[in-house]
Amino acid sequence: MHLTVLDAPNEWSRFAEGSIERRMLLALGDRLGTRLRPKPLMLPDSSRVEVEGIDDAGRVLVQLVSNQGAYKPAYRNKVMADMFKLLWLRDSVPTAERAVLLITELVVQALGGWVARAAADLGIEIYVFDGNAAVTLQDRT
Repeated sequence: MHLTVLDAPNEWSRFAEGSIERRMLLALGDRLGTRLRPKPLMLPDSSRVEVEGIDDAGRVLVQLVSNQGAYKPAYRNKVMADMFKLLWLRDSVPTAERAVLLITELVVQALGGWVARAAADLGIEIYVFDGNAAVTLQDRT
């Protein structure tokens, strides 16, 4: 099944000016050297799904886990759901080459055990937003 990338109603969709999501996408875009914005995608049956970040060429797909505050075990489920979504999108968007999960420092805890290894084995790149920049999971120490 192939998804079609649509134009968003506005450049930032639901991500308000100054929001953590917008700051995360800008930081990752700087790191990767490409412009990233949220976009809706249309399935063949005309239903829609949104990717939280995609470059203009449709090669880089990004999902965000932007939780802050106190860690909750449910964040691990969010990470795994977004990894699943990225795999599906990478296979369904004809131009897609990269699947990137961008998380906050707080959410790093959700990658314990087998989760980070599974992401690496499946080709999902993980970056961590430290409040200013996006760094690879391996480079954050």
